This record gives sequence, C-alpha cells and structure tokens, in this order.
Amino acid sequence: MSEPVPSSSADNPLNQSAAVATEPRPGQERSASLWGDAWRELIRNPVFVISSLFLLVVGSMALFPWLWTSKSHRDCNVSIAHLKPSSEHWFGTSILGCDSYTEAVYGAQPSLLIALMATAGITLIGVPVGTLAGFYGKWTDAIISRVLDIIFSLPFLLGAIVFLTVIRINQEWVIALILTLLGWPGIARLMRGNVIQAKNLDYVQAAKALGATNGRLMFRHIMPNAIAPVVVVATIALGGFVAAEATLTFLGVGLKPPDKISWGMMIAQHDDWFDSYPWLVLFPCGLLVGTVLSFILMGDALRDALDPKLR
Repeated sequence: MSEPVPSSSADNPLNQSAAVATEPRPGQERSASLWGDAWRELIRNPVFVISSLFLLVVGSMALFPWLWTSKSHRDCNVSIAHLKPSSEHWFGTSILGCDSYTEAVYGAQPSLLIALMATAGITLIGVPVGTLAGFYGKWTDAIISRVLDIIFSLPFLLGAIVFLTVIRINQEWVIALILTLLGWPGIARLMRGNVIQAKNLDYVQAAKALGATNGRLMFRHIMPNAIAPVVVVATIALGGFVAAEATLTFLGVGLKPPDKISWGMMIAQHDDWFDSYPWLVLFPCGLLVGTVLSFILMGDALRDALDPKLR
C-alpha cells in the first residue's frame, strides 16, 4: 500500500492563507515612516525634481567654480568692456571688462553661503526656544513670547540695513549673523505652536504616564513629530535669505568689491547701463530669480509631501 504523498507548500491551504495574509492587498501600500512616504512623493513630483536639479547646478557653481569656468572673476581688461554675449564670453563682459559668465559663477558662492548660515542659525535658535516655550508654557512661554514680539516689531530689511550701516563689517558671517538675529522668531513661533499641539496627543500622554522625563518627552516624542513644518519653512527661508543678501548688496550695505562678487553686486554695478547693455543685468537676475524660486517650489513640494491630508 503506497504512502500518501505530502502536499506541497503551494497546495497547503494553511500556507496559502499565510501567504495571502503577508502579501499586501492591491492598492494597499506597505506601512512606512512619514519621511519615507514623503520621499516617495517627492521623487515623483516633477516640480521638486526640476527645482532640485537647478539648485544642484547652482550649488556646484558655488562649491566647484573651476568645473564651470577656467577664468577668474578678477581677470578684467577694460579694452574688452561692454562686449555682447558670444561664444567666447557667454554672458558678455562687464563695464570693467570682466567676463560676466565667470562673475555669475563665482557670485553663487557668497549668496548661498550666507543663506545656508542664516538658515542654520534661525533653525538652531528657533527650534529649541520654541520647544521650551510650547512645552513648559506659563511664565516661560510668556517671557519668550514677549521677546519674540519685540524682535517681530523690528522691520526685517530696515533692521538689517541699520545694523550693517552701524557695524560696517561687510563679511559673509556678519550678514548671516544679522539675518539670523532678525529671522529666528518665525521658526520659534512655528515650533511653539507645533509643540503645544503635539504635547496633548495620546502617545505623549502615554509616555508621560510611563514615567518619561521632560527631556525624553521633548526630544524623543514631541520634537521629531513637530519638526516637519519647520523643515518646510527653513527650505523657503533659504530662498528668502538669498534674495535678502542680493537686496542688501544692491543697496550698498552688503558685500563690497573687489574681494567679493555676488549676483546682487553684479546687478548694482550695471543697473545704470540697463538701457544700453541689458544682458549685464538680466543674466544675474535670471540666476537670482531661478534660485529663489527653486527654494520656494521645493518648500511647497515638501509641505504637500509631509502633510498626509494633502495626499
């Protein structure tokens, strides 16, 4: 009498049911973190991809200018001033005979450096201050809120002009420091509101009931879940600080030639010549507008990706 042939795993109904249970159903996505879901949304967003590629090009100009030009922005010859754009001088030449394309390449570095330092500064100050105000409340929140109100009462651009005029130190770190001092209250107020909303959620109350310390509640449970809107605002702030640096330099209180060159400086040097030589202004303006717009579009894409209600 032959022994029964054992059924294969494919024929076993128990294995089939287990396989059905482990495989995701059609239309059902595998569970992931907020940032993982956001990244998958971002890489499918053409606006985010195009903005990222543009900023990657501008960033490479700032970090590795020799990859884009073999000339120096200090190599000037008055005898070739005011040349039109050509195969030899893509953006033409300036009123001093400098290659405008080379100046535009080297002009990306101070603009992005100031924006990065200022954004890092407002984040490093605003996030912990806003977290303390939102978590502890009462007199801590009252004191911090009054300080924020005082700084908010100072006009951002006018305050930067006054401080730079008084200090008279036209260096990148000084401009970034002043922009940081005037810009961090926005991040702090945003973080404060997020913390107030997050600290009353069930998972925070459960961790508190289990004996979690205030430090663990803030840095382990509240801050990671309240930081997403800050990332969006910080991304948009990068574009705002690029524009702020160009504005301050254009008004004569920012970076100074000949040691430094920036897009705002190129615009300031040639705005009187716009009627005769418009390309001397249009090319740096195009890079400036493209960079600011790219940061803003990236921030909008991040906001949409990090907000589950919009997906």
